[in-house]
Amino acid sequence: MNPAIHSKLPAVGTTIFTVMSSLALKHEAINLGQGFPDFPMNPELVSLVNKAMQNGFNQYTHMSGYPPLRKAIAGKIEHLYGANVHPESEITITPGGTYAIYTALTSVLREGDEVIVFEPGYDSYVPNVEINGAKAILVPLRIPDYSIDWDLVRQAISPRTRMIMLNSPHNPTGCVLNEDDIAQLRSIVNNTGIFILSDEVYEHLIYDEVPHLSMLRYPDLMERSFVCFSFGKVYHCTGWKLGYCVARKEWMKEFRKVHQFNCFSCDTPKQVAMTEFLKHKDEYLSLGAFMQKKRDYFLELMRSTKFRMYHSYGSYFVLGSFAHFSDESEKDLAMRLTRDYGVVTIPVSAFYKNENDNKVLRFCFAKKEETLEKAVERLRRL
Repeated sequence: MNPAIHSKLPAVGTTIFTVMSSLALKHEAINLGQGFPDFPMNPELVSLVNKAMQNGFNQYTHMSGYPPLRKAIAGKIEHLYGANVHPESEITITPGGTYAIYTALTSVLREGDEVIVFEPGYDSYVPNVEINGAKAILVPLRIPDYSIDWDLVRQAISPRTRMIMLNSPHNPTGCVLNEDDIAQLRSIVNNTGIFILSDEVYEHLIYDEVPHLSMLRYPDLMERSFVCFSFGKVYHCTGWKLGYCVARKEWMKEFRKVHQFNCFSCDTPKQVAMTEFLKHKDEYLSLGAFMQKKRDYFLELMRSTKFRMYHSYGSYFVLGSFAHFSDESEKDLAMRLTRDYGVVTIPVSAFYKNENDNKVLRFCFAKKEETLEKAVERLRRL
């Protein structure tokens, strides 16, 4: 008898991001699909990594992360959100935000649990839930503003509900939580055993002077939350795959049980460098204004195309509708734009488990101005 694998994710194939990136290379297209900048990161941070390596920080650091970095993060959290987080027991450095999300889910979920997941949403959420034997209960966001219908959330809650997953600023829509959302969330989870997983990797990519309403601002929500962050998104180094998770001591203890037998610890020289670089508060406090200029410039350029653009309050992304000029599926138009016009986008249907098609594409504006100009010049020919 030959060995066989019974897939834990039978419905999962190659992601649309891999497909579109391959097409981009084949057709030498401008990639407005994947969320990564095409401009350089701060050279000082690069230099600090090199300095750390030269100074011998090349071996394993603490399993939970380089202690001075965790202390620096705790100070940042107190400064931004007024939360007192213990660096030794409530912060763990991770190889990226997606890893932190997976580890938090794996720490909590058991066979048969249910997790509230909003759609459209980041494509790792549902597979991460399902691989842990739990069920994703899908709640659609309201189109066209992609806001949360909290009455639908209440209807979706059951005795098996173990967690609610949130993402603000939101990928792919660029929407953010407001104070009413926080009040509704509080009323739903109060006096329950429901956890919150809050994906806040775009915490500093937030625009129009809208505040980032982190779960860390609210002691009652923080008590039941795993909050996940990404250095890569903040410092334009997505390839570093470095982030962290914050949770109360009891929950972090379980998180670290999974973490220590997976990656164990993250790159030491990067953590040493990041510790020093976090002293430059302006680097993250000015990020919103920096990226908002790119958003505004891109939206102004896109006025000369056929797309009807939505608004983005955060993240790298903004959506554009094409329902008024084409009956194509989102995937077909995205592939045609890549093949025939040399511009890569992502179909928003990829962010739904059942690939709901609302004739909307996602654009990444975290690019150099000349990149955006060149891409829009091509899109005008559509």
